[in-house]
Amino acid sequence: MAVEQNLWTLFSAVAAAVPNREAVVFRARRLTFAALADRAARFASVLRAHGLGHHRPRAGLAGWEAGQDLVALYLLNGPEYLEAQLGGLAARTAPFNVNYRYVAHEVADLLADADAAAVVYHARFAPVLAEALPRLGRAPLLLQVADGSPHPRLPGAVDYEAALAAAAPEVPEDQSADDLFVLYTGGTTGMPKGVLWRQHDLWTAVLGGHLHPDGATTDEIVERVVARRPGRVLPNAPLMHGAALWTAVGALLSGDTVVINGVVDRLDPVDVWTTVERERVQHTVFVGEAFARPLLDELEAGTYDMGSLRSIVVGGAFTSPEAKQRILAQLPDVRVVDLAASSETGRMLHTVAVAGTKPEHGVFTLSPGAAVLDEHRQRRLGPDERAVGWLAKSGPIPLGYLGDREKTASTFPVVDGERWVVPGDRARLRSDGSVELLGRDSVTINSAGEKIFAEEVEAAVLAHPGVRDAVVVGRPNDRWGQEVVAVVEVEPGAAPSDDDVLAVASTRIARYKLPKAIVRVGQVRRGPAGKADYAWAHQVATGGPGHVDG
Repeated sequence: MAVEQNLWTLFSAVAAAVPNREAVVFRARRLTFAALADRAARFASVLRAHGLGHHRPRAGLAGWEAGQDLVALYLLNGPEYLEAQLGGLAARTAPFNVNYRYVAHEVADLLADADAAAVVYHARFAPVLAEALPRLGRAPLLLQVADGSPHPRLPGAVDYEAALAAAAPEVPEDQSADDLFVLYTGGTTGMPKGVLWRQHDLWTAVLGGHLHPDGATTDEIVERVVARRPGRVLPNAPLMHGAALWTAVGALLSGDTVVINGVVDRLDPVDVWTTVERERVQHTVFVGEAFARPLLDELEAGTYDMGSLRSIVVGGAFTSPEAKQRILAQLPDVRVVDLAASSETGRMLHTVAVAGTKPEHGVFTLSPGAAVLDEHRQRRLGPDERAVGWLAKSGPIPLGYLGDREKTASTFPVVDGERWVVPGDRARLRSDGSVELLGRDSVTINSAGEKIFAEEVEAAVLAHPGVRDAVVVGRPNDRWGQEVVAVVEVEPGAAPSDDDVLAVASTRIARYKLPKAIVRVGQVRRGPAGKADYAWAHQVATGGPGHVDG
């Protein structure tokens, strides 16, 4: 029988075994594992002193219910994010991510949806938070993290550093593998939803448990951590994004060092490559074309020593084969690992590209537990069936969506007595067992009865060297129901005509999938983690609010 893991228990055991190893590097700050564990435990004490923690046993709760207080992390990247994440878990609360790009109305909706009992926030966000707080049904504990901005603490707020200094590093001993790890979805295709993971399930499926044999005890895992040579990991994306947060927490549980970019409020390619070079980073993450293209432009133009780099994970958003080839041309010793994953599933599909290979768009290998279900979500499709189905995963998966019984039931169906998660991605099995990932059903375009997947068209449009970024949406059409529209940003100095773009795209996709219109903008709008803002693109395509000509 597998030994179930609680994340704080495992982290504190790792920290005790390698106390002097660097855990977090951020600008001039270098926190050892001992220091990170101490500060996280102090944060846990602060929460506990205000009555926050675990209140109802998991066994008595439905999959969409939380028996723990939820703690909002409204923070840019920095050590405080990881301290509050780990310390929140130690207090048996459930920390969750807040998108720092949200306006006050969106922040209020998110905090209300979570019924947030506490908010840890950087001072620069105080004005937005002040506007959001009166809309909540409760007054949460406020902990303000100084960041050099001039905003004073909000009424009733506690200074984060002062609170930690006054607290003793004490945590409850009754930790449980049933305690929650909560991750809110990005909301790029709908309202954000709080995904509820049991900590052991997240450990097994995402953070590192899949690398250890069933039955491995905490002591056995720690022995392996001590014996292996530690890595140095740069998550790169905002920690409020699941790919970056899971990368960072997984690294810490493996005894690796997490390196954080010096520039945290935007993607700064010079800062990224300078940090990789200075800190001898071995593993990093690119989230889609929005990260890959500017980073590659800088890498190709600069003279950086990338001798330490061993792997780049690309995922979270579409990354073209051309971008992967550019990576391998500059970094021939690096493995490019493309992951298809989601907040609800963890890794579902993967592929690896190395120098000498030619990456193929949208073709992956199924990860353990993943499959393609039929159109009605009633059975698994086999490789001899060419039907388009739903990408799904079984095994260790989340309990459900916070507070949403109906959405939990529809996204986590039971098929042949087995519970699955179906996050909404369309896919098709190929005869060799590989999978074609077609894209999110929520952004699928229905034109003249044909289903056209936005991401497939985006890849075709981006194949033109003069197109820097593109988002594809459907807009109403009296004849076809919907027509395909590409919202594009061109490379500086480039001026490809519509015919030029369509000619290149037509070598990748059928004519009926080609955009009926191309709308140029100065910059394609994406979230801070690189995900496409389809709502904005639809407004641009239809000439509504947000339309900006380039």
